[in-house]
Amino acid sequence: MYVGFDIGGTNVKYGVLDETGTILEKKSMPTNYDFSTFVSELHEIVEGFKQTYSTIKGIGISAPGIIQKDGFMLTAGAIKPFYGMNMKVELERLTGLPVSIENDANAAAIAERWIGNAKGMDNYLCIVLGTGIGGGIIINGEVFRGSHGMAGEFGWCLIDEIPVTGDIEEVSLNKKAATVGGLCYQYNLAQKKRNSASEDVWDAREIIKREASGEALATEILSRFFTDLSVGLLNLISCFDPEVVLIGGGISSNETFNKRLQERLFELIQRHESINYLKEQTIAKVRPAKLQNDAGMIGAVYQIHQQLLKEN
Repeated sequence: MYVGFDIGGTNVKYGVLDETGTILEKKSMPTNYDFSTFVSELHEIVEGFKQTYSTIKGIGISAPGIIQKDGFMLTAGAIKPFYGMNMKVELERLTGLPVSIENDANAAAIAERWIGNAKGMDNYLCIVLGTGIGGGIIINGEVFRGSHGMAGEFGWCLIDEIPVTGDIEEVSLNKKAATVGGLCYQYNLAQKKRNSASEDVWDAREIIKREASGEALATEILSRFFTDLSVGLLNLISCFDPEVVLIGGGISSNETFNKRLQERLFELIQRHESINYLKEQTIAKVRPAKLQNDAGMIGAVYQIHQQLLKEN
């Protein structure tokens, strides 16, 4: 048995999994941005699981950001207080168990090849939409990490006109096409321009619901969101030539989201002469990840499971 954690900018999903990737129990909690308190919370969860499952062998962690092989978190996505921390070392010290920590998008990609929609594939991309946008790149059956573990930071890509002043990340995929940091962020900005007293919305499902009820602002922001996300996906397909692009994160299980994304992708492909010519030959399909919101946790456990197999 293994304990798996999938750390996001808003919530943490965690549970107990067996050696086949089957989730035996899972829960969630808000992400605490105080590192010391957060690690203590993880420790308490592990100790609680130990009381129920006597054969916990290790801990797998999926987390955003650039993570070094030794567990050092060079960055941590939206969780700025975790920059420069080493959760692996701290949790091993507290629990006495081996810990593996993997970038969340890499973990999702690994999980999909293990028991998901990328079984049998050697070259594919996994995009995780959440607070930001992470990317897992699989080339020749292996995770491509780049020289510094930074490969797959698709959310940093700039897809719009560069502003004359200020932070140019405002026109990045993170700020335009992520679920929380993009769609919800842009919706809230637009709301505030119309009514400074409006309440922020941080659930994409609420914006989709408002569009369905006829709200013009939700329709406008969602239309722009699907265009920006589709542009980003077509750029990645052109650069990597994958077998498939899998979309993960909570929104990937939403039927309205998947239908709208496919419609916008189709529209843009038709208007791109070169891509349209190759659409039934080399242009990868974009599909939801099979494991959806559980992919990060499953992939993290796969990593610690493989680590212990090699050590033994």
